[in-house]
Amino acid sequence: MSPEKIKKSEETRARILEAALRTFQQHGFERATMREIATEAGVAVGAAYYYFDSKEAIVMAFYERAQREMAPKIEEILDNARTPESRLRGVIAYKFEYFAPNRRLMSALSAHADPEHPLSPFSKDTAAIRDEDIGFFARAVAESKVKLPPRISPYLPRLLWLYQMGLILFWVYDHSHEQRRTKLLFDQTLKMLLLTLKLAGLPFLRPMHKLAADLLDAVYEEKV
Repeated sequence: MSPEKIKKSEETRARILEAALRTFQQHGFERATMREIATEAGVAVGAAYYYFDSKEAIVMAFYERAQREMAPKIEEILDNARTPESRLRGVIAYKFEYFAPNRRLMSALSAHADPEHPLSPFSKDTAAIRDEDIGFFARAVAESKVKLPPRISPYLPRLLWLYQMGLILFWVYDHSHEQRRTKLLFDQTLKMLLLTLKLAGLPFLRPMHKLAADLLDAVYEEKV
């Protein structure tokens, strides 16, 4: 395929993706059809199916594009931040900013939380995206020199990722003015989280370390 044809194909694919996102916003993910998406994109239905064999494939492309577009900014945030708070606050706040135009779609997709569903952030289909995102938290932890017991420390990036997902879930359903309740929740829980991390290494908490580690091993069904 010539460079011109490749470029045209990429542009058509991108146009269908953008049309799909607009259609999902207008009609909801479940009610939207590939025919409506094709019409919005100005292409034949067959062409829409050529680039995306299903609505789920379109959403997966949205996830992948989001991760690709956000990565440089997240790296920049981590490069410039100097404290655990600024790193975590910067990364998560940027996620809210990035996804804001598609908040309604994110709300609709939140119904697919079952790990068996391909669009679930916990599914095997989204594992590569999830692992890359957890990697950002691993970097934030490492560069912040957070000190935790050896059996607990490896789990921290995943726990921070889950913390982020909980905030995003709250955010998509938050109908307060400019999501004021989410901002309050984020601010207060982040302070509590950072305080917990500071206190975790104190000697009087050592009896809790084994209990916490055993629980995490059981939840993740592994030894690290």
